[in-house]
Amino acid sequence: MKKWIVTLFAMLPSLVIAAGANVPLDKANNDLSDQASLQNGAKLFMNYCFGCHSSQYQRYERVARDIGIPLDLLKENLIFDPNVKVGELMENAIPDEAAAKWFGAAPPDLTLVARVRGVDWLYTYLRSFYADSSRPFGVNNIVFPSVGMPHVLEELQGIPKPIYETKVINGQEHQVVVGTESDGTGELNQEEYDDAIRDLVNFLEYSGDPVKLERHALGWWVMAFLVIFTIVVVLLKKEYWRDVH
Repeated sequence: MKKWIVTLFAMLPSLVIAAGANVPLDKANNDLSDQASLQNGAKLFMNYCFGCHSSQYQRYERVARDIGIPLDLLKENLIFDPNVKVGELMENAIPDEAAAKWFGAAPPDLTLVARVRGVDWLYTYLRSFYADSSRPFGVNNIVFPSVGMPHVLEELQGIPKPIYETKVINGQEHQVVVGTESDGTGELNQEEYDDAIRDLVNFLEYSGDPVKLERHALGWWVMAFLVIFTIVVVLLKKEYWRDVH
């Protein structure tokens, strides 16, 4: 069940979890209170991620209610199988055995990916693909070298070209990929693509912790109660001990 922890965002039988650990991460700066962002993130997830990755610990109806999508629009635009009901879990139709055969390992479930990897890692990772003809899917990734996942958002970004920099490693000079730049063939410009990735990461963060905002709001009420309770206790103590002194 927890295979996704090991095979996260990759489709190979073996990988190194610490891959790309030395790469500086960009700040996602997403906002869980931004429903427009969450809705766009849900659309991107269903159109570009859900074909391989499921979100099996969520239900369509709960997601729609939380991020403000009317059920009729949900059915029309985000549920692609007419036999799937809004109360069902968000599971895709690819059998694990078939996916493992095609990709080397079954694509991981992404419900908790933001909690496992962190939003900054996801934001940087999804913007770090670059063309590499030596890889099976023709792309590599700065944050996750030798990644086994295709660049599914290529039609939005265009073909990202690697930017190289000469670095000395173990006393020898090496050409290292330090960034990417689009060839301009995508549907979005760089700023629009970054915003789209931020929306997708926003939705994935929501997926991993749907009640995060409610929990934080409740925390402030608890803190306020404790402050008021402390004041009452202190005043009560003074009242009890006044006659003793």
